[in-house]
Amino acid sequence: MIHEDMAGFAASLPGAGGLAGLDLGTKTIGVAVSDGLRQVASPLSVIRRRKFTLDAADLLQIVAERGLVGLVLGLPRNMDGSEGPRAQSTRAFARNLSALTPLPIGFWDERLSTVAAERALLEADTSRRRRAEVIDQVAAGYILQGALDRLRYPAC
Repeated sequence: MIHEDMAGFAASLPGAGGLAGLDLGTKTIGVAVSDGLRQVASPLSVIRRRKFTLDAADLLQIVAERGLVGLVLGLPRNMDGSEGPRAQSTRAFARNLSALTPLPIGFWDERLSTVAAERALLEADTSRRRRAEVIDQVAAGYILQGALDRLRYPAC
C-alpha cells in the first residue's frame, strides 16, 4: 500500500523491523537500510537500472534477505514544492512495485539529498571516482534518515 504522508505510513508499519530507503535515478537506484529499531540509516548498495521487472526483483531480493518491513522512496519535488516528470516517474515506480509486494511504501521529500550527500563525501575527502560510485546510496541514506527521524518525532 502506498502512503502519501508519514503518519499513514507509520500506522501501517509493525512495531519493529528495518526499512529500505530508495533514491531513484534514471540510471541507478541507491539503496539504504535501517536497523530493526529504525534508529540509523546505512547506505547499502546501488542497483544499475535495466528494466522495471529486473530492478524490482533485485530490490525485493534485498528486502527478503534483510527482512525489511517497509520502503521509503525519495520523491524529487521541485524547489517550489511542485512535482515534475521525475516525481511522476517515482510515483509510477511505486504503483508498479506495490503490485509486487504487500509492504507499505511511503514518500519522503528528497530535495537537496544528493547535494547533502555530495558535501558529506567531499568533507570525507572521497575521490571523484569513489563519489560517483557511492553518491546514490549515500543520498538514499539521507532520504531514509530523514524519514526515520520523522517517524521517531512525529510532532516536529
